[in-house]
Amino acid sequence: MACRRFTRLTNAFRKQLDNLKAALALHFAWYNFVRIHRMLRITPAMAAGITDHVWDFADLL
Repeated sequence: MACRRFTRLTNAFRKQLDNLKAALALHFAWYNFVRIHRMLRITPAMAAGITDHVWDFADLL
């Protein structure tokens, strides 16, 4: 799983629900708009017709 919040076994991060929601929203936005998938050869957002280019991290923020 790419979201490290779920794979850590320590209490090194804050376990507040708002922070978890923000981290998941950022992860899924990166996954859909920035990451080029091997099978699709484009991002899922491009495949769905939401955007016409690959975003970089600065566009995401």
